[in-house]
Amino acid sequence: MRRHALSRCEVIQVAIVCSGFKASRQVVTLIKSILFYTHNPIHFHFISDENARSVLKVLFRTWRLPEVSVSYYNAEKLKDDIEWIPNKHYSGVHGLMKLLLAAVLPKELDKVIVLDIDLTFASDIAELWVLFRKLMQQGKSIGLVENQSDWYLGNIWKNHRPWPAIGRGFNTGVMLFRLTELRRLQWTSVWKMVTEKYLVSFEWTSLADQDIINAVLKERPNMHLQLPCLWNLQLSEHTLSEDCYSTVSDLKIIHWNSPKKLAVKAKHVEFFKQLYLTFLEYDGNLLRRRLPSGCSTGVVLDPVDEEIRKLSDEDDCYDFRKERLTVHRTHLYFLDYEHSQPEANDVAMVAQLSMDRLQMLESLCQHWKGPMSLALYLSDAEAVQFQRYAEQSKTISVRKNVGFHIVYKDGSFYPVNFLRNTALDQVRQPYVFLTDIDFLPMTGLYEYLRKAVDTQNGGAKKALVVPAFETLRYRLSFPKTKTELISMLEKDELYTFRYHVWPRGHAPTDYNRWKTAAIPYKVRWALDFEPYVVVPSNVSRYDLRFVGFGWNKVAHIMELDAQGYEFFVLPNGFIIHMPHAPSLDIAKFRSSARYRKCLKALKHEYVEELVGKYKFSALKYKATN
Repeated sequence: MRRHALSRCEVIQVAIVCSGFKASRQVVTLIKSILFYTHNPIHFHFISDENARSVLKVLFRTWRLPEVSVSYYNAEKLKDDIEWIPNKHYSGVHGLMKLLLAAVLPKELDKVIVLDIDLTFASDIAELWVLFRKLMQQGKSIGLVENQSDWYLGNIWKNHRPWPAIGRGFNTGVMLFRLTELRRLQWTSVWKMVTEKYLVSFEWTSLADQDIINAVLKERPNMHLQLPCLWNLQLSEHTLSEDCYSTVSDLKIIHWNSPKKLAVKAKHVEFFKQLYLTFLEYDGNLLRRRLPSGCSTGVVLDPVDEEIRKLSDEDDCYDFRKERLTVHRTHLYFLDYEHSQPEANDVAMVAQLSMDRLQMLESLCQHWKGPMSLALYLSDAEAVQFQRYAEQSKTISVRKNVGFHIVYKDGSFYPVNFLRNTALDQVRQPYVFLTDIDFLPMTGLYEYLRKAVDTQNGGAKKALVVPAFETLRYRLSFPKTKTELISMLEKDELYTFRYHVWPRGHAPTDYNRWKTAAIPYKVRWALDFEPYVVVPSNVSRYDLRFVGFGWNKVAHIMELDAQGYEFFVLPNGFIIHMPHAPSLDIAKFRSSARYRKCLKALKHEYVEELVGKYKFSALKYKATN
């Protein structure tokens, strides 16, 4: 039985200011906690900068949540309206943007719940939405919870001068805005006038929008309705929140409003922390299974599910064909990243990995100083482990030119080409080095490839092959030069890559010629050729039908050949494959006759499509197939 009298079809409107890569990661936990408890349709309104907006758009598009819609508002265009206000709060200029909601949100929007990103819901947001009825009955325009500290009483420390407030004041982490009423009261003019008045004596805000809203309410006490404290339990440095509840089961929203966040000291904080961690690690894919309300919300049926329904489940290769259609929930730039203007010869490394290859990252960051775009296939819980690992690593944490993109686990196969395309799509550099995570590049390969791009820039359709080698040793004295590498080959300390199990994959590289080559040399495509190459970043994307083990790179190189790419082997560059345990997908390939049968069928279909697309230039693949 529902604990509130709200129609299942009423859309709950939620406004959130979210700026930057870190905030776009933090807000996901809030969203999970909201969606876990509610059955009502939700419309999120994000005031966001370009970084957060790019992340959230892809996240929601790939999350495919039923009856959830999203709108975005450009924070950069709003800065002029608030940058004149000095603010010492760590949220910066974005901490003032909630003041602009009445002016920014659509005029037809009557009311909205306003939330900070550092909240965790422990109840249905519909119960909070119902409280708008009290605001309307009492003619109030803003609903919010009393501040649960003595900050506005001015006795936190000596010479503490807070902005004016009613008593303890109010916390603005959770607010109800009756937008129509605020506009009638000329809200924008009101808060600006009050801000200008108090900046004369206070010079800056310490708590961003909260100082200004409290000053407004002090002058206009009839504007607000005080909400029950359970709707914003504040875990700040000097919190008095334990006076709010008798049992933790009463609580509705936990607010981590201390700069220390989960490290804050408070009564029952361990319980609150476990609630937060539950949603942090909660499998977001499960929220796709929220029961639809049957309401006409304007949200269309999931086209991915519609396409999957068209597949025949009697097809032996149904699982493979389904995987090709699967759209994996994707969180771009999971860690902080600094975009820079790339130079004309810049090269970004593109690779993908899962949790069992995480140990390669530190060595890779040491060997490659250039930009990287890496896609990681992880569960929600593994993504949390990865974040902790990366932040604790002195090598990884300082790298702001490595884009880490999380593709969340879903399905029976490792979506290797979905991962590659995800990483490839985020590259802004003009060239990419397409490699795998278990290869370490020679020291200085990044700089060498940039020079090679300059000297080989005679046409766009050139693929520069970086010769691949391997070691069977877990500890290797890594060669610094080509001469050292050749010496190690002669001593059987290194080998040409997959020479003993799959020589056809790299045979066209012509390693014997490479040993004495001083300039790049051209090689011809051959069946099953799968080199690691440097190509323009607008290169064709990988084919999604190939998942798990087998033909995922071969097919891509085949299409480049069909498009007229020429392959040139670089004489002074190399990468070395480091040993590791076999992947689960290789085991499937080796043990399952159906797996091999389906891969053969997919190869045949792919070649037929290439012939249809590229005509005469692709006929040779049909012959070899």
